[in-house]
Amino acid sequence: MIRLTKAYKRYRSGADHIEVLREVSVEVRKGEFVAIMGVSGSGKSTLMNIIGCLDTLDSGAYELEGVRVDLLKSHSLASLRNRKFGFIFQLFNLIARLDAIRNVELPMIYGHVPPVERHLRAAEALARVGLGDRHNHVPSRLSGGQQQRVAIARALANNPDIIIADEPTGSLDSTSSEEIMRLFTELNRQGKTILMVTHENEVAAYAQRVICLRDGRISEAV
Repeated sequence: MIRLTKAYKRYRSGADHIEVLREVSVEVRKGEFVAIMGVSGSGKSTLMNIIGCLDTLDSGAYELEGVRVDLLKSHSLASLRNRKFGFIFQLFNLIARLDAIRNVELPMIYGHVPPVERHLRAAEALARVGLGDRHNHVPSRLSGGQQQRVAIARALANNPDIIIADEPTGSLDSTSSEEIMRLFTELNRQGKTILMVTHENEVAAYAQRVICLRDGRISEAV
């Protein structure tokens, strides 16, 4: 489903260039649950951003279901990102003034889904993550675990094939972390491909495969 070949990325820092990814080659099969690990600065978030079409390669190739993503223009990347990916972040990234159901509706607004349909789909997504009775709660009235569930519902709203999660349990206590990881496991059983950045071995253990990055290169894949 996903194939990166000799992926290379660098950023400018003042007069210097910092190599973040150094000819990384990765393949992910449809329906896999893959954890990406590494210390801060190892390149794991950059790798996820490239896979999720949030960033682009300086060199190398990226194929998604046979399409050369690295050759697409920005408007095509945006369309692909909205159709294929759901994103989950460590700090939830919910809009504080919006209630749960309107937070979940946001990606469907960008996808031009009609209001009635997006409301129904948002309600279904919240029910799917166990928050069918929290539609009208703003983030400040929800626990950390519940806020992450809203974020997961938002990621599911457009029925993406691939879920990208960047440290999804990093702001949660152990009980909430276990609940979120059980939910990820169930979503994977239902056919979602999941790519997850984490620094926690206990969280990575839920994945079927672990890729470790070190200094922008794959140091281990199990």
